[in-house]
Amino acid sequence: MSAATAEAMYAPEFRAAGTDLSERRRSGLSCGSIIDLAASPDTIGIAWNADGSARIGALTAIATIASDGRLAQAYPGIAAAAQGLATPQIRHMATLGGNLAQRSRCWYFRNPQIACLKKGGSDCPARSGNHLYHVAFDLGPCVAPHPSTMAMALLAYDAKVTTDRRSGLSISDLLGDGSNGTADNLLAAGERIERIELPAPLAGERALYKRAISRSHAEWPLVEICVRTVISGGAFQQVYIAAGGIAPVPLRLAACEAALQGKPANAATIAQAAELATSGAKPLPMTGYKLDLLVGLLRDVMERTLNVNETAR
Repeated sequence: MSAATAEAMYAPEFRAAGTDLSERRRSGLSCGSIIDLAASPDTIGIAWNADGSARIGALTAIATIASDGRLAQAYPGIAAAAQGLATPQIRHMATLGGNLAQRSRCWYFRNPQIACLKKGGSDCPARSGNHLYHVAFDLGPCVAPHPSTMAMALLAYDAKVTTDRRSGLSISDLLGDGSNGTADNLLAAGERIERIELPAPLAGERALYKRAISRSHAEWPLVEICVRTVISGGAFQQVYIAAGGIAPVPLRLAACEAALQGKPANAATIAQAAELATSGAKPLPMTGYKLDLLVGLLRDVMERTLNVNETAR
C-alpha cells in the first residue's frame, strides 16, 4: 500500500447515520477515526420562509424529505427523488448531507486491495477494466458516476449549500465539474455540510423525477432525470433538467433546456429536444447504452409533465 493510499484510508471521517461509512469500515476501506455529528436546530428538519422558500438541515433523514407533504407540494422532484432512494430502512437512517457527501460506488474504489485515484493511486482502473455502470460523459480521469441522487435533484432546483465555513454554494461549487478524479466533492478537510436552501417555487411549476435501474428495488440508477417546467399559453416558459448516473457529477442538460424554452409544449417538440440530451457525451466502450436510456427517459418524463397538475401554492 502506498503512503497516499494509506493516508486516504486512515483519514478521519464524519458520521451522521453512517449507512455508507459502516459498509466501508466493514470492508476495511475506511480505517480512520470517526467524528460523530450531533443534530442542532440548524442541521435538522425542514423550515419555511415567508416567501415559500425552504431550508433543509443536513442531518434530516431522507425518509422525512420523502414523506413531508408540504415539501412534496412545493418541490415534488426533490420529494420523489428521496422516495426512490435505496430501501425504506436506509431512507429512515440516511441523511441529506450524507447523501450529498457519500463516497463513490465504483467497485474498484470499494475494493480495499485495489488502488485508484480516489485512494491515492495513479490511475483509474475502471477505465481499462469493467466499467459497465460507469459514465457516458467522460469529463475527467475518474470514470465513476457520482452516486448522489439528491445532488442531482437539488441541481434541478438551483439549491444552495451552507457548510460550517461557507454559504451560498451551488451543487457545482460543492461537487466540481468532474475534472478532479481524486475526490467525490470539493469540501475541505474537516468541513461539514449544515443545510440546504431551496428558492421559492415558480408560479405554475410542475416537476417529475424518474430513474432507470437494472432491477426493481434497492438499486443504484443507471440514469436518472429530474425535470421542472412552467407551461403557459401552450408553450414551455421555464425548463430545468438535471441528470444523474451518467457523469462524475450531476449534469444540467442545457442544450435540451434551450431547445424547449418558448417552444410548443407537445410531444414533437420534446422528441426533438431529447435528441440533444447526448450533446457533449463521450461514452466509454461499455456505456453507450446509457445514452439511449437518457434520451428515452427524458422523452418519457417530459411528456408526462404535459399532464401533471401545476404545483399548488
